[in-house]
Amino acid sequence: MGEITNVTEYQAIAKQKLPKMTYDYYASGAEDEWTLQENREAFSRILFRPRILIDVSKIDMATTVLGFKISMPIMIAPSAFQKMAHPDGEYATARAASAAGTIMTLSSWATSSVEEVASTGPGIRFFQLYVYKDRKVVEQLVRRAEKAGFKAIALTVDTPRLGRREADIKNRFVLPPYLTLKNFEGLELGKMDQASDSGLASYVAGQIDRTLSWKDVKWLQTITTLPILVKGVITAEDSRLAVENGAAGIIVSNHGARQLDYVPATISALEEVVKAARGQLPVFLDGGVRRGTDVFKALALGAAGVFIGRPVVFSLAAAGEAGVRNVLQMLRDEFELTMALSGCTSLADITRNHVITEADKLGVMPSRL
Repeated sequence: MGEITNVTEYQAIAKQKLPKMTYDYYASGAEDEWTLQENREAFSRILFRPRILIDVSKIDMATTVLGFKISMPIMIAPSAFQKMAHPDGEYATARAASAAGTIMTLSSWATSSVEEVASTGPGIRFFQLYVYKDRKVVEQLVRRAEKAGFKAIALTVDTPRLGRREADIKNRFVLPPYLTLKNFEGLELGKMDQASDSGLASYVAGQIDRTLSWKDVKWLQTITTLPILVKGVITAEDSRLAVENGAAGIIVSNHGARQLDYVPATISALEEVVKAARGQLPVFLDGGVRRGTDVFKALALGAAGVFIGRPVVFSLAAAGEAGVRNVLQMLRDEFELTMALSGCTSLADITRNHVITEADKLGVMPSRL
């Protein structure tokens, strides 16, 4: 393999290196994988309206997220089981994020605990939370994340049940025996049993609370002072409810197209969610971001920043910490170039007028706005 010139090239290397069950777990989406493909393709239908003859000799990509200063609006999304990709797992990801001056989100289902990740050194970290049926477990976990210096909770709200991921069913996916869900190790919830379909789907069915509702977002605010990001909003209606229920922010996400198939790409849902939030909280996006141009498009449509998922696990599998560092650097460099060629010297310069969407071409705005 020659020199890596873009983020996507890591996927092929990861596929070569990883066992089939592991690669399929990371790469696959739900059912027909229509949304999986659409998360990428929707970006390609958004075009630029660059402005020229602007002094772009100095470009500032820095921003603040929930009051924390970061070097660029590109952050790391939570991905489970990172030690399946590389022995250093979440440690490597945490160090790469810190070196890049950006935020890492640790998954509830990490193969390294909140304390272990905190021990890698300084860095701004968020904790992704799944709400278990046993609320004592949730309270304990949130307290531990707080104590370990995590700065926000990203509450996943699109997973009352696990989506139908057929690759995992075919492979009888289960966490390898040498790994555990480190955050749950002492609670007898750290192991995943072999099942007749997907071991993860069985684990979720047994442990994750299907009754989760907006009142639980309120409940979370009573057990922690950490800001709560609601991850998995894709409609205007839920955007408004997030504001009403005191969320600190929204992550427009379709869970990497792994839950409900035939939902829109996140970049297609973004503007609807942003408009409904009416500037009352920041709106972020994950899903399908593979280029600096994608980052620019998301910001032009109102996102305050983006999170990347699969590029992290694929680069981790290919080259460990150096791979993740390289992904963050490549996206940063591409984003900086996109800004320069669009005539923007700071994030504030990026406006809706810098892009043209399918809806613009048709002369219609998205419905329900």
